[in-house]
Amino acid sequence: MKKLPMAAWILIAMVIGILIGWMIFASFPDKKTASEIAGYISIMSDVFLRLIKMLIGPLVFSTLVVGIAHMGDAASVGRVFAKAMGWFVTASLVSLVLGLILANLLQPGHNLGLPLPDIGASANLATAKFTLKDFVSHLIPKSFAEAMANNEILQIVVFSMFFGVALAALGDKGKTLVAAIDELSHVMLKITGYVMKLAPLAVLAAMAATVAVNGLGILLKFAVFMGDFYLGLFVLWAVLVGAGFLFLGPRIFKLLVLIKEAFMLSFATASSEAAYPKILDALDRFGVKRKISSFVMPMGYSFNLDGSMMYCTFAVLFIAQAYNIHLSIGTQITMLLILMLTSKGMAGVPRASLVVIAATLNQFNIPEAGLLLILGVDTFLDMGRSATNAVGNSIASAVVAKWEGELLPEAEAANNARRLDGEAATTMAHPAHA
Repeated sequence: MKKLPMAAWILIAMVIGILIGWMIFASFPDKKTASEIAGYISIMSDVFLRLIKMLIGPLVFSTLVVGIAHMGDAASVGRVFAKAMGWFVTASLVSLVLGLILANLLQPGHNLGLPLPDIGASANLATAKFTLKDFVSHLIPKSFAEAMANNEILQIVVFSMFFGVALAALGDKGKTLVAAIDELSHVMLKITGYVMKLAPLAVLAAMAATVAVNGLGILLKFAVFMGDFYLGLFVLWAVLVGAGFLFLGPRIFKLLVLIKEAFMLSFATASSEAAYPKILDALDRFGVKRKISSFVMPMGYSFNLDGSMMYCTFAVLFIAQAYNIHLSIGTQITMLLILMLTSKGMAGVPRASLVVIAATLNQFNIPEAGLLLILGVDTFLDMGRSATNAVGNSIASAVVAKWEGELLPEAEAANNARRLDGEAATTMAHPAHA
């Protein structure tokens, strides 16, 4: 039993969680009681996600600073930044266009057969209009301590880039500090290893709490919308894997095997942040040098949310179709370009996709009340979005590493993976000396 891989434990936990949730839903028809019970069950998943969030700031800072310091100069940093951003913008555009095309082809909002919320109803989401001023002021931290305290990944990345470049410029004088921050990154990864042991319990609690409140019946009501969206995600995965295949060849399938735990974890907890440490580990085993993965991954979490991007166009068109509002091709293209910008400006906002969608509905005079239609199943959709974001960022990191010549050959990567497994086994056998 001990040899059962973590991915299998997560899968078992998901199934048990669904069963427990369904039993609670069936035993307590009163939604208020079921929600109360689900609140207690979800304590475990809340604790797990809080522990992950506790690690993200120091982990991003330490790995990114060391990575940039090892790159050696600002020119290398700028080159990797440009390549990563090129990939992110292209992937975002493809995701948005795919959502637009599929929503037009599949027409998920037509003949819905569900009562529509009153046009005057509000989803109570912040829908402030996006401005360049807001984006720039959000990008630059007022204080590094504040950025760390609020887990603002984008702001941590900006500070870490300055810090890493300055440290590299110091040469020999900075070696002691580089070594100290490198040690900090190892400590953070060690703590991550301990936290990850709670993953199956967190997955069980998250699934049980979701199903206890909503039941599985809600999935039948929205079967067409959810089915169409997940079909879209499958198409997007195929496009991402195809793009990865162009640059990495058949080796891309090895990467998919390595990230399966991260994929399932982000799916079950509906949080791509939960998978961040697992993806870093998978990329190490795949042969991506840490100086690339520690740079591209945090940027990806702000700029490369492929699943969320596709959901934005798909959901806006679904709501417009439900209210029988026709949007011309020109309007849809305008909407796509606005979403391309607003989605970048709202990185780090909780349930960012819904906030972006609410703002877009306002701009195009589509009833915001339409959001109430999808709020009930949003958690189930968020699972797919989060898992897709995790896949997209993994592939982006591997491709940028290949472009930079920082991807180990397969034989070296396999040796590196064996070394990491050996270190993990030693830690398990002698935790006191780890």
